Amino acid sequence: MNARELSKYNVGENLDQLMNLDPRGYGVCRILYPAARKAMGSSLCMKTAETLHAILSQDKRPKSEKAPVYIMTGFVLKEHECPETDGITGALLLARALVVAYDVTPVFVIPKKCVPAITAAAPHLGLHAYADLEKAKSVSLSLAYMTISEDVQEAAAETEAILELPKPAALFCTESAGANAKGVYHNAVGADITSLEAKSDALFNALKKAGVPTFAVGDLGNEMGMGLIKRHVEKYIPNGKEIIAATSADYLVTATVSDWGVYAVIAALAYLNGKIEIMHDEQMEEAVLRACCLSGMVDMTGSLLPAIDGFSVDIEKQIVALMRSTVEYAIAYPQNKWFDGVLEKGFYGKC
Repeated sequence: MNARELSKYNVGENLDQLMNLDPRGYGVCRILYPAARKAMGSSLCMKTAETLHAILSQDKRPKSEKAPVYIMTGFVLKEHECPETDGITGALLLARALVVAYDVTPVFVIPKKCVPAITAAAPHLGLHAYADLEKAKSVSLSLAYMTISEDVQEAAAETEAILELPKPAALFCTESAGANAKGVYHNAVGADITSLEAKSDALFNALKKAGVPTFAVGDLGNEMGMGLIKRHVEKYIPNGKEIIAATSADYLVTATVSDWGVYAVIAALAYLNGKIEIMHDEQMEEAVLRACCLSGMVDMTGSLLPAIDGFSVDIEKQIVALMRSTVEYAIAYPQNKWFDGVLEKGFYGKC
């Protein structure tokens, strides 16, 4: 390990800890994290960011010729039958980060109910939103979106049409409802919500089988890709045996709130590129979250006030500020003799 590697290691550790702060205190994030960490072998957000960076930074072609990145999100809650703010908010901010860092076209794969949030929030990201993928690829500062129905037959046709398109460079899922092995979708308390959710699992599995790298972020176990730690969720999470998603991602991030996990990945991408502007700030966080709420996205409590998983917009901004300032400092801090002295003592040789 050299000074740069030591810095990167500790940035990853810092961000993993920030995304797993547990203000609620019921500890689910600390149940999930060790299993995901064991599967990944190192910092979850940094491993994910490094892999995305390796995939996207090597493609030097013009934007119109680059393979897009698919972003799958959208978890519809039972009471009001509206998508929740967790997932869509982070996904939008990730889309911006990918455009800024790699000039790639993000393509959302979402329930139809999420479209208003995409189109309303895109201007707050400085991006244009198009239903036409080729149009989005041909112009700057743009994202695209495609929809998957909650109806099984419609979803099958939509999935088939998407699979006829050229393969994406990667598939990134965050807080996207995932069915269990029986094809049933559940909410956090184990209620059947199959009729409400987009049937995106077949697309996930088909793209993974085709060799597309799959990334997932979750905060409970019923999200797409969380099957990677199936046995752990079944053993330690309430209703785990019923809710655990059957899909298994290649790379997994677990966090207190899925959006916090996505923010940590964005922050890690900023660090790897040495450009803090890849990470959004608190003002953009609030603007995007408010746009989502005004478009019908709800907090997990059912409220249309700006919050994510019960955490107010003020807490969301504080998490973003901590992640951003942590990375900004690390980018600027000189890797000097202090790093060499620490490395000589051998402690980090174990990491």
